[in-house]
Amino acid sequence: MTSPYSDCTEIRQAVIDACLSMNTLGINQGTSGNISVRVGDQMLITPSGVAYDRLTPEMIVSMPLKGATPAPGQLKPSTEWRFHQSLLLSKPDCHAVVHAHPVYCSALAMNRREIPACHYMVAAFGGKSVRLADYAIYGSAALSANLDKAMIDRYGCLMANHGSVVVGDTLERAMWRMVELETLAKGYVISLSIGEPHILSDTEINDVLAEFSSYGLTQD
Repeated sequence: MTSPYSDCTEIRQAVIDACLSMNTLGINQGTSGNISVRVGDQMLITPSGVAYDRLTPEMIVSMPLKGATPAPGQLKPSTEWRFHQSLLLSKPDCHAVVHAHPVYCSALAMNRREIPACHYMVAAFGGKSVRLADYAIYGSAALSANLDKAMIDRYGCLMANHGSVVVGDTLERAMWRMVELETLAKGYVISLSIGEPHILSDTEINDVLAEFSSYGLTQD
């Protein structure tokens, strides 16, 4: 699937707008999140350590999808560029990656709990659960490898003692998934506080996966 993005100026601004939206929506804090978008054989990604309200289109970093060196004269890319690059390479039909530290996703990640099929919308992430990627220090190749494993046949996962990451065929779809993931996490945490949530059976969640496939919610 060819990337829908070709106008670099437009998508650079869209990345900034999405970053600002994450903080406005309360699904991220400060500069802890990062966003990338595939444009041809390049990846546009947020720079490291720059407040979102200070970002300009020129500050968004362009780097090759295969290689670790951005063009000279740019800011440093996000420290998490490795897993952005790896996810875009391993999922050719996905063109955007969104990483954030939503409070409820992060709380589950701190307790090292995945999200089971406690709600049918778990199927929007491609399977019977939202997996938990094993812990590794931020920005490392080990973290990238852990995320690759957790994201096999999935469109989102939690990150142990860290946060969450989602992908989408467009930036808009990826942002939708991040909001939905935090909503699921919040519901799961609250349900755990009042009892033991009922988990949908494999048959029940498979039925939802089949229904979603025709709506495009699990297939980018």
